[in-house]
Amino acid sequence: MSETTSLGVIRNRVFDALAVGDSDSITRTLSAADIQLFAVLSGDANPQHMDPDYAARTRFHGVIAHGMFGGALISAVLGTRLPGPGTIYLSQTLKFLAPVHIGDTLCTTVTVSARNEAHKRLTLACSCVNQDGVSVISGEAEVIAPTESVVRMRATLPDVRLTPGSGNVQHLLRHAASLGAARVAVVHPCDELSLTAALDAQAAGLIIPILIGPKDKLLAVAKLAGRDISDVQIEAVAHSHAAAARAVELAVDGTVEMLMKGSLHTDEFMGAIVNCSALHTKRRISHCYLMQTPAYPRPFILTDAAINILPTLEEKADILRNAIELAHTIGVAMPRAAILAAVETVSPHMPATLDAAALCKMADRGQISGALVDGPLAFDNAVSPAAARIKGIVSPVAGQADILLVPDLESGNMLAKQLEFLGDAASAGVVLGAKLPIILTSRADSRETRLASCAVALLLAHRYRSTPP
Repeated sequence: MSETTSLGVIRNRVFDALAVGDSDSITRTLSAADIQLFAVLSGDANPQHMDPDYAARTRFHGVIAHGMFGGALISAVLGTRLPGPGTIYLSQTLKFLAPVHIGDTLCTTVTVSARNEAHKRLTLACSCVNQDGVSVISGEAEVIAPTESVVRMRATLPDVRLTPGSGNVQHLLRHAASLGAARVAVVHPCDELSLTAALDAQAAGLIIPILIGPKDKLLAVAKLAGRDISDVQIEAVAHSHAAAARAVELAVDGTVEMLMKGSLHTDEFMGAIVNCSALHTKRRISHCYLMQTPAYPRPFILTDAAINILPTLEEKADILRNAIELAHTIGVAMPRAAILAAVETVSPHMPATLDAAALCKMADRGQISGALVDGPLAFDNAVSPAAARIKGIVSPVAGQADILLVPDLESGNMLAKQLEFLGDAASAGVVLGAKLPIILTSRADSRETRLASCAVALLLAHRYRSTPP
C-alpha cells in the first residue's frame, strides 16, 4: 500500500504509465456480515449462503460466499487501484474454482496482460487466492483505462449495521405455536391496533382469544379493519372497567391461561389484576422486556421498565427472581444477571449501588437462586467485555449479561426505548409474578413485538401448566 493510499488519498494509473505485467491487489477476510450484506443488496438468499443448518449438509460442509462476491472484489481493485478512478469496465469473465468460507482471507489481484494503444484499452488477468494459496476465482477483464491523472480523497464509507430482521421472531413463533395455543382474555381491544394484534396471534397459532368489551364497538372496529370476527368468542360488557373486571374473573376460574391488554389504559388494566388477591403469588408483579439488538450477541432481559416505579430492595429481589424464571423458560439454564447502577463501585451516597451489593449477597446465601448475579455494574461494563477489562472487573457476568436489572422504572424505560428506537432492538414484553402471564404492550409497539410478546407469554403459560407459579 502506498503512503498516499494509507493517508486516505486515492489515485489512478493512466494508460501511458502502465505496462504488461503491472499488477495490484487487495486483501480481505470474509465475515458472516459480508455474506449477509451481499444477500441484502443482491436479493440472493440461497440457503447455501444464509442457512447454516442446510449448508452443513451440502457438499461444501458449511456456509459459503456468493460467487459474485469475488467478482465485486475484482471490481474494487479495478476501480480503486489499477487502473483506478476513471476506468470504464467493458467486460469480465470469471471461473469459480473453489468455495470461499467464512474466515477465508482472499488476495484479489489484477495484472495487465495486453495493451491496445489505439483505443487505450487494457486486458487484465484477474484472480482471487485464499490463505492456503488455492485459486478460488480466475478470469479476465477488459477496460478502457483513464488518460488523465486523478487524485482524490478516499470516500468515507457508511458504517453499515445489519439487524436480525424477523428470523429470530419467526423461530420464536414457530417454537411457541408448537406447544399449542392458549386461551386468552383480550381486554377491551377497541381499536384497530389491539384487535388486529389479537387476531394475528390467533392466526399464528399462539392464542385462542376471548374478546371482552362493548360488542357493537368491537364489531365496528373489526369492520373498519376489514377483519371477520364472527367465529371469535366475545364477552360483551359495557366499558373498559367492566372488561378488566370480567377478564380477572375468567383468569380466577381458570377459563383463560393469559391476559392481554387492549386499548384501555395500563393503570386500569393492571389495577384490576393487582386488586385481585386470587391472582397473587408470593412474588411482586413485574415486567420484563426480552430484547435483541444487532450490537449484542445474544437476547437479554431488561427489567423492570413498566410497572414498579421506585422498587425497594425486597421488591428488586422479586423482580430479579421473575427475570430468572423467564430466562429459564426461554432456555437459559444459568443466566448472568447484572444489577445496574451508574458506577461499578459501592457508594453510600448512591442507593442503587447498595441495593446491588445486597442482592449479590442474597444470591451468595441462596436467597436468590438459579443465576449468576453481580453488581453494581454500569451499563457498559455489563454488556461490553472490553469496557469490563479496561475497568479491571473480573466477573462471570460483566460483558456478557443475560439479565439487566435497572435501578428504577424511569431509567429502565428510557434504556428500553433507546435500545428500540436508536439501537434497532427487537423486543417482547410480558408481566410475571401473577398466577398467569400478562401480555402488556404499548400503542407504539410493532406487529412483530406484539406477536413476540404473545409467544413469550405462551412459553410461560406452558411452563405454568406443569409448574404453577
